[in-house]
Amino acid sequence: MTGRCDQTREDGVPRPPSKRSAIASFIVMDVMRAAAAREAAGHRVIHMEVGQPGTPAPATARAAVERAMATDNLGYTLALGMPSLRERIAKHYSDWYGVELSPERVVVTNGSSAAFVLTFLALFDAGERVALPSPGYPCYRHILTALGQQPVIIEADESSRWMPTPDQIEAASARDHIAGVLIASPANPTGTMLEPQRLKDILKVCRRRGLWFISDEIYHGLTYGMPAETALKHSDGVVVINSFSKYFSMTGWRVGWMVVPEELVRPVERLAQNLYIAPPTVSQVAALAAFDGIEELEANRRVYAANRDLLLRELARAGFEEIVPADGAFYLYADVSRFTDDSLAFAKLMLEETGVATTPGVDFDEARGRHFIRFSYAGTTADMAEAAERLKGWTRLK
Repeated sequence: MTGRCDQTREDGVPRPPSKRSAIASFIVMDVMRAAAAREAAGHRVIHMEVGQPGTPAPATARAAVERAMATDNLGYTLALGMPSLRERIAKHYSDWYGVELSPERVVVTNGSSAAFVLTFLALFDAGERVALPSPGYPCYRHILTALGQQPVIIEADESSRWMPTPDQIEAASARDHIAGVLIASPANPTGTMLEPQRLKDILKVCRRRGLWFISDEIYHGLTYGMPAETALKHSDGVVVINSFSKYFSMTGWRVGWMVVPEELVRPVERLAQNLYIAPPTVSQVAALAAFDGIEELEANRRVYAANRDLLLRELARAGFEEIVPADGAFYLYADVSRFTDDSLAFAKLMLEETGVATTPGVDFDEARGRHFIRFSYAGTTADMAEAAERLKGWTRLK
């Protein structure tokens, strides 16, 4: 007796994995693997595929971790996070948005990914439908599917600046009987944002229709024109998700947060206790100190702004002339239909022949993404300039 359950049936055929595990891959991670393989083989790769800052956590965060490593055992925190971090996040809303927020409504999470899992489990039962704009972050629909919930796709396009409209949400509520809506602003992959009035109008639709509204605000702080507006400015009955990964340059630390209505605090806490126990303590120490590194983080943002300006100019000279307006984040979503109708193959060939790694649009839009690719400009300005030069030489041969 080994004590291990036999995973084969009586006829010797192995038991299959669960149906819920049969979700699509996150294609950008596959691109990262291919890029890493090229680097391991000795080739230079310019990484424009992954939404990851090329900078480390701010110096204030790293110094705080060094001190904690020497003096603290870094054991479990409370499931909702360190009280001091929850208080500092609440102050962040006052400092940035003029929104007064109780720290009790703040939930620290294992990255924004855990926040989405907790949100979907707390708000929706199995079988319920949630509206998502397309193009959009693919893991939204994959997580919903794995949890037995149903994503409902709302196709955004150029006419609405690649953001859903209140009328589209109204129609989805009437037609598809959705229970909620999730919108990111600034958005991945487009970088476009909801204007304040459209945000208010969408919230009105959600209130009238009895829909949960989930606001993905992980790219707040990374805007290049109008500032991003938090949904909390207009309603306490929303769920806001944010992260230390993007503006705070802490992707690998895996720490994010949620702001939830008071009535959801205890349900989310119960879920967090059972699923995660607590967020990583060392990451919370770093996150708390990251708020003291704003000067460094603003310098990073200025680099992204310079990269954006450079690429908008130079990618057009390389033949990528149709680029979605980019208000924020660090992405450009480019129409490549003049070159291909298969963005997956196009991105693969680009990596092989130029060493520039990008993400095919099919990751973000299953129906129309074959005509688009996403460029991330979160790296150095020198790398962005080199990538543009490589692509100019390559596309002239197409």
